[in-house]
Amino acid sequence: MEKKDWYLQISTQVLSVDVDHIGHFLFEEPENSFLGNWDLLLSPDSHHAANLLQAVKKLQTSDLPVAFPTETVYGLGAGATRGEAIAGIYKAKQRPADNPLIVHISSLTQLRQLFNLSPGLDKTPLDGFSHDPIPAIYHSVISRFWPGPLTVLLRLPKPSPLAPSVTAGLPTFGVRMPSSRLALALIHLAGFPVAAPSANASTRPSPTTAAHVLHDLSGRIELIIDGGPCQVGVESTVVDGLVDPPVVLRPGGVSIEMLSQCPGWEHVVVGYRDGVETGVPRAPGMKYKHYSPTARVILVHGKLNLQLLTKYLRGCKNAGLATTKAWRVEDLATSGASITQRAAGTGRALRCSIVQHGTPDAMHSNANNGGPPRTLMATQGYERVADGKDSDTVHVVATDLGTSPVIIAKNLFSALRELDMHGVDVIFVEGIGSDEGLTAAAVMNRLRKAAELEIQS
Repeated sequence: MEKKDWYLQISTQVLSVDVDHIGHFLFEEPENSFLGNWDLLLSPDSHHAANLLQAVKKLQTSDLPVAFPTETVYGLGAGATRGEAIAGIYKAKQRPADNPLIVHISSLTQLRQLFNLSPGLDKTPLDGFSHDPIPAIYHSVISRFWPGPLTVLLRLPKPSPLAPSVTAGLPTFGVRMPSSRLALALIHLAGFPVAAPSANASTRPSPTTAAHVLHDLSGRIELIIDGGPCQVGVESTVVDGLVDPPVVLRPGGVSIEMLSQCPGWEHVVVGYRDGVETGVPRAPGMKYKHYSPTARVILVHGKLNLQLLTKYLRGCKNAGLATTKAWRVEDLATSGASITQRAAGTGRALRCSIVQHGTPDAMHSNANNGGPPRTLMATQGYERVADGKDSDTVHVVATDLGTSPVIIAKNLFSALRELDMHGVDVIFVEGIGSDEGLTAAAVMNRLRKAAELEIQS
C-alpha cells in the first residue's frame, strides 16, 4: 500500500449523541458550575450514552483521533498525554508539525492534576494560593469566561506530562474549558485532558457540523460524534497573560472589550496580524494559511460592483457571493433577470444570471435569526450579445451570512463550504468593519487568512 493511501483503509463511523439524553450532571459547590468538582451519571438505557461511551473508549485506546463538537467548531481530539494518538491528529489533518494544539479540560481539577498538585486545592478553584499553577492574572478571566471560548497560555510543568508534539516545542501550552456539555462529558469520562485542533483537513474552513468533518476526514479517522451544529462558529480567543500587558494572540468568541473589563486586563492589547504570519507561532492559527475553500476567495470592501468584479471573473464558469451588511442580491439582478457588462480590456462580454430562491428579506431574516444561510442558485446559459460577440456566462451562487458579527461568525465557515460544494471557481466575500468588536475582528481575521486578495470596490 502506498504511503499516500494509508487512510483509504479506515472506515469512518458517525454516531449521534444528544447531550440532553445521556444522563444527569451532578455538581458540588459552586452549584451548577463546571469550574468546581462535578460528575456525570449516565442513563443505562440511553443509546446516546452508549454512543458517547464508544467515543470515550476510542479516546482511551485508539491511536486515531475522535471528532467531537464544541461550542466553537468541531474538534479532532486525542489524549493530550498520548504521543502516538497526538501523532494521529497531525497525520489525519496533514497539519504542519510546528503548529501547536490546544488542550481541552473538563474541570480545574483536571488542569491542576497536570501539575501533580493534590486534589485538595481544587475545593476552591480560584483561591489564589501562591503555589497554584494557574497564575493570578488568569483568575478573573477564567471566572468570567470559563467554560467558554477562551484559551489561556500556561507555562509547561516540569517534567511535562503532555506529549511534546502538543506544544510543538514551545515552553507554554494553550488550554481551555469548552462550554459544550457534550465536549465536557466526553473529556470527563475519558479521564484525561484532550488536545484538539479543528476537525478539518489542514487549511480548509473549520467544520461547524459533523457533515463538514465527514467531508474532510472520511477514511482518515474512525469516529465522529454528531452533536448538531456549533453555536459560535469561529474558534476560541487565545490570550497570553504571562506577559505585561496581556496579549490577544488570536481573536475569537471573547472580545477584547469583554476582556478589558476584567481585573488585570484593563490594558490588554492585540498581538496578532491578519493574514499569514512568519516565524514560530505562539498559538494555533497564527502562522499558516487557514480556513480556505478550494475556490479562490476575494475579500471585497465597498459596494457590490459587477463592473469591477468582471476583472476577476475571466475564465470562470461559476462564482460565489457571500453577502453581509450592504450587498443585496437584487442590486446585481432581480429574480430571473440578467445584467450584461463589458469586461474591461477584452472583446468579450460577461453575462451573470441569477435566479433567486426566496425573497431577499426572507433570506436576510433567516440568517439574522441564526438559521443557516439561504442560497440563491444561478441560471445556466450561453448567448450572443447584440454586437455579435460571444458572451461568457458565469453562473452565480449567492449566500447571505447575516448582518450582525455574531451571526456572520456562526455562518461563515458553513457558507464557504456550501459555495465550494456548488463548484464555484471564485468566492467574493463582503467584508465588515474590524472595529465592530472582537467578533467582527475574528471574522475578518479568518477571512484575511483565507483570501488570496483583498480589494476596495
